[in-house]
Amino acid sequence: MAKIEKLWFDSGRIWITTDEGQTLSRPLEAFPTLKDATEGQRLSFKIGRFGNAIRWEEIDEDIHISNFYETEEPDYDNEIAKIFHRFPQLNISEVARSMGVHKSLLAKFIYGIKVPSEERKAQIRQTLRLLGQELMTV
Repeated sequence: MAKIEKLWFDSGRIWITTDEGQTLSRPLEAFPTLKDATEGQRLSFKIGRFGNAIRWEEIDEDIHISNFYETEEPDYDNEIAKIFHRFPQLNISEVARSMGVHKSLLAKFIYGIKVPSEERKAQIRQTLRLLGQELMTV
């Protein structure tokens, strides 16, 4: 397996070069914790001793080289993205917590990096309905 030799950020993407001469990149949307991080936090990483993973201690993020071989690109033209765009006051972390999922998974649905199943879409809608009902009692 290839080893990571260099890492950098440019144009909303994370880039690596490998010891096999490959240059690979992924959109930051594929790694919501990195997308939300400051520039300083992003630059505070260590490549693992085997060269196959990257660690950001401060933000508790790990990325394996295999993630760079995935091809999904952001697709903001999806139902979940449209809901969160329509209601920017929604807190992704709190909605995810209410659903019992990690914030980064919900963010990947919003960014269109992952496509939720019909059951997961229904769960998201139901969570938002319950939140709306709770707000109505205030």
